[in-house]
Amino acid sequence: MRVAASEQGVRTAPPGQSNPRITTYHAGTNIAGYDDKAAWCSSFVNWTLAQVGIPGTGSALARSWLDWGQSLDAPVPGCIVVLTRDNPTGWTGHVGFYLRTQGDQVLLLGGNQLDCVCENSYPLASVLGYRWPSGH
Repeated sequence: MRVAASEQGVRTAPPGQSNPRITTYHAGTNIAGYDDKAAWCSSFVNWTLAQVGIPGTGSALARSWLDWGQSLDAPVPGCIVVLTRDNPTGWTGHVGFYLRTQGDQVLLLGGNQLDCVCENSYPLASVLGYRWPSGH
């Protein structure tokens, strides 16, 4: 969580530009070389885990995390939360690190939240799963 928190404020660049830090996040995924206009929440989680020696999914798809590590019945601080976007059975989603639950909202620290690394809340009903690294 310290690594993720230290990245707060990293932001998508204006149109016609790209933030090289976000390109660095993509480097450990299947979209290496893409700029900051490609969805980067999963790239951020992959990069963050790599900094502490934990292998991620290697995928830029948020839902790839549903097959990673072990499933948790209930969230714990720092676990990975996978959310649906619009269609629960579709392929799109969002992923970030769990901070806490507030009523019917889940608060995450993640990348590509409001176009930056920050804390943001999402409907608890959009949670698809909570994940933890195997063996940790």
